[in-house]
Amino acid sequence: MRESKAAETRTKYKRVILKLSGEVLRGGKTGDPIDGATLEKVCRQAKEIYDLGVQVCIVIGGGNIFRGLAGEKRGVDRTTGDYMGMLATVINGLALMDCLEKLGVETRVQSAIPMNQIAEPFILRRAMRHLEKGRVVIFVAGTGNPYFSTDTTAALRASELHADIIMKATKVDGVYDKDPKKHADAVKFDQLTFIDALKQRLNVMDSTAFSLCMDNNVPILVFDLNDEHAIKKAVLGEKIGTLVRN
Repeated sequence: MRESKAAETRTKYKRVILKLSGEVLRGGKTGDPIDGATLEKVCRQAKEIYDLGVQVCIVIGGGNIFRGLAGEKRGVDRTTGDYMGMLATVINGLALMDCLEKLGVETRVQSAIPMNQIAEPFILRRAMRHLEKGRVVIFVAGTGNPYFSTDTTAALRASELHADIIMKATKVDGVYDKDPKKHADAVKFDQLTFIDALKQRLNVMDSTAFSLCMDNNVPILVFDLNDEHAIKKAVLGEKIGTLVRN
């Protein structure tokens, strides 16, 4: 049950883009591309902020099924591989939709590649209307174009929808000055400016996505999705992960 308008005022963000890599759905023990328990865990986190009255959009990747760049290394044409990756995001998006609706969350899937039998086409005004009606909107098939990542999709949709923030779920708890898995002395940043991140060549998002966010003043929160209730903590204003902003 969604909370009242009065309850919404407690949240720091009113409209968020939740950026998920396809890899977050992969089962650690089973190795399945979409692990049921992992999928439900992700959806329950999204439901927590939905129940607070936050307008939620999800951009999902497809790396757990097929990644265009990886396909190129195996001899698949880059353009073809990217389209294969876009179709993988549709599979993940439908899985998210099914799970969220079983949790009682009304959901719509919008695809950048027309496939009317299974998803709506992406139409900005329709997406806005869904959010206003209290539905979660899942964006699939990337931007509909090869050579653009789902990071860029998240930045583009956030700019179009005037989202308050992109919440990028990762396997680490923020942005570090170097890889924390390889360097014990790696230092985590609580907050960064876009310019500082560029100067230090920190890998927050790909360059196209990062430029879009910087130009359109869309902050990015990088956080660890394995932290239970991480998304809820962030929208309630608790300090988690690394915030990148102008």
